Amino acid sequence: MAALQKKSERRETGLFLIEGPQSLREALMFKPELLREVYATPTALDKHRDIADLCSKNGVVPEFITEDVLDAMSETVTPQGFVAVCQQFLKSAKKIFDGDAKLVVIMQEVRDPGNAGTIIRAADAAGADAVILAGRSIDVFNPKVVRSTTGSLFHLPVAVAEELGSVITLAKQSGLQVLAADISGDDLTAARAEGLLKHPTAWLFGNEARGLAAEELAQADRALKVPIYGQAESMNLATAASVCLYESAFEQRTAH
Repeated sequence: MAALQKKSERRETGLFLIEGPQSLREALMFKPELLREVYATPTALDKHRDIADLCSKNGVVPEFITEDVLDAMSETVTPQGFVAVCQQFLKSAKKIFDGDAKLVVIMQEVRDPGNAGTIIRAADAAGADAVILAGRSIDVFNPKVVRSTTGSLFHLPVAVAEELGSVITLAKQSGLQVLAADISGDDLTAARAEGLLKHPTAWLFGNEARGLAAEELAQADRALKVPIYGQAESMNLATAASVCLYESAFEQRTAH
């Protein structure tokens, strides 16, 4: 099981690790059929009776293990008594845009697991329809990404695409405008005042260090930036993404 911390093993087996009670709880509630193995310490299962009940309801039989064994299985320093093995689940980008999507997240070359997971969590909270990781973005089933989503990974469709251009083409063909979050862009609040954010949107977020390349920005309909009113040199990618997504969510709900 510890081998699933490696991307090569996850790719070969089609499995990934779930660590901790929160992620396991959401997996049991939303995708129990994909769980392959669940391990728990007796103390953790006694403490989280709702997880024990969800296991029973879904026909999942946890295997009891010691804290030492749990630590060996997990990448986390304190996995809080639970580790599970789950089948990977991905949608194709085409299927995501086949529906009536109004708000979609596209990550291009996002490499930090904490940022990727937090953006997925923010997308879930803002009511986004899906998340797509494009280019050489981090593996969405990386244990650190899974933990950072705090269970949101199990709530909304996620896709992986090798090439950004094809994803942008699909978005535009389905009637979504593509807005790139970039420091070179126009003021986000001015765009909101124009009514731009009321329309179905695919938000494009780039690499933490480099942002979006010129050719990537050129594929978007417009670039926007979150204004900074204080003295901060810049804003964390996941924080900026959260602001952008909620601005769109507020405006879309007001419009409809």
